[in-house]
Amino acid sequence: MTKAVLLEQLRLFTTEAIKDLLLPAALQKEDQEQPRPRAAEVYRARLPDSKAARKKAPYILHQIITGKDVQAPGRRPDNSATVRTIFCVYHHDEQEGGLALLNLMERLRIALLEQRSVGKQFRLDLEAGLETLVYPEDTAPYYIGEMISAWKLPAIERKAPYGKEGNDNVKQLGQGTCFESQR
Repeated sequence: MTKAVLLEQLRLFTTEAIKDLLLPAALQKEDQEQPRPRAAEVYRARLPDSKAARKKAPYILHQIITGKDVQAPGRRPDNSATVRTIFCVYHHDEQEGGLALLNLMERLRIALLEQRSVGKQFRLDLEAGLETLVYPEDTAPYYIGEMISAWKLPAIERKAPYGKEGNDNVKQLGQGTCFESQR
């Protein structure tokens, strides 16, 4: 659930950060006239219809690609997730298309570096870095790039089920302490 909340908070944050950056949209078969420039749509996990990826441009897609939960002895749990953010823009002019993609990516990168947290509970992990990549392939008139970001998640506190069936080897010795019983 926490990672789904992270994606939603990133969607809200991204929408706000890019709302005034208007980008061209491709003319579709059903369009009577050239669509007006618009802000990129922001999606979570997958596009609503992956077969229509080109129709959706411009867009940004946030995806969880890895998660990690570790706890060193005597330390608090460390929970993290890695997010892949895909950017796609359309432009009939190749130079302008490349610049439109760069502007969209930079707008989000700068907003993340300025804020460094989203949703009051997810913190950008700059020790892991914030990485961007513009795909060098010739995909004109569509231009694609991605950003990889690492996030610190809220700690999940352990619940100790004392006295429950299946946990008979755990005995409560005192307030807040427990040890595994000898077998």
